[in-house]
Amino acid sequence: MDLFEHQAQELFAKHGVPVSRNRVATTPDEAYAAAAEIGGRVVVKAQVKTGGRGKAGGVKLADGPDAAREVAGAILGMDIKGHTVHKVLVTEASDIVDEYYASLLLDRSQRAFLAMVSRQGGVDIEQVAAESPEALARLHVDPARGLDPDTARRLVTDADLPDEVRDAVVDILVRLWDVFRKEDATLVEINPLARLADGTVRALDGKVTLDGNARFRQPGHGEFVDISATDPLEVRAAEKHLNYVKLDGQVGVIGNGAGLVMSTLDVVAYAGEEFGGVRPANFLDIGGGASAEVMADGLEIILGDPDVRSVFVNVFGGITACDAVADGIVQAVGLLTARGETITKPLVVRLDGNNAAQGRKILAEAALDGVLTVDTMDGAARLAAELAGKGA
Repeated sequence: MDLFEHQAQELFAKHGVPVSRNRVATTPDEAYAAAAEIGGRVVVKAQVKTGGRGKAGGVKLADGPDAAREVAGAILGMDIKGHTVHKVLVTEASDIVDEYYASLLLDRSQRAFLAMVSRQGGVDIEQVAAESPEALARLHVDPARGLDPDTARRLVTDADLPDEVRDAVVDILVRLWDVFRKEDATLVEINPLARLADGTVRALDGKVTLDGNARFRQPGHGEFVDISATDPLEVRAAEKHLNYVKLDGQVGVIGNGAGLVMSTLDVVAYAGEEFGGVRPANFLDIGGGASAEVMADGLEIILGDPDVRSVFVNVFGGITACDAVADGIVQAVGLLTARGETITKPLVVRLDGNNAAQGRKILAEAALDGVLTVDTMDGAARLAAELAGKGA
């Protein structure tokens, strides 16, 4: 999970990395109040999870509260590389003498942690690596030892940072390792790490990526999730613990197992070419336990998508047999009906594998309105695409 700059700065401050005073604002008036509280000149920065904010006009200097309100009004609502600005960070302006770069990341190619420091900060690090690779000091960190002061000093020396900032940068790197390790991050980056006119060194920007697989031991990270930028259906699915991704098609897809669901998306897209370019509307993997409640929740999410015109339930019975899945579908329809969710879109069901015949028999005897069974995956995909095409 990528964080906004203000969230990264929050984690930095939590672990003692020096940052500038700042406040988040979602309206021009809030920007005015933030600037008044901070005092003096401030910088108003668009909060979007992409680079190039400055070049796009999303970072502006303001001489005081009135200017901050005006600047925030211009930045809020901007589109920066497809990202709409919903909030800005108002931070105290800094008198910068020099800019450096520092980061820690998971180097997947080497299966190791990598620390990097450069005296050429404030620009894209990819540009530095390509044009002046000697200016980027790199060091793989022993996870058992961590980035201790001795290791950090070796890295700072390799980067040839000025003598007067080395002690401060060593301390910041050690604290940055705390952010990386204790917050289960896969990337922490400061660019620029600035030396100011008063001699202090401070993180003026921050980028953090957290490991979503560690969420179970980081309950506080839930507050960093950006609901405003997430599709409402995906938010509802996450609340129901469903593995769901919204796509831009018309055939809702439910399957058990990520591989089967991915194959189903391909088959639906191929079949849909015959019916005006119909495409899958989502990815939804209900896993191995296709209980009635899980099936009902999945159907509720998919049927709540106004783009969906038909639904394809594609299940291969393994540990969970097809007769249990069929029972789940029958009970799910009953649960949805009890919730007041009338199913008006056709459901095409393909069952294969363990107890497939029994499962098909259960659905046939239930005679549910709008539920159609097809024996083959290709045939079911074609029928679902055809029905979606007719529903246009």
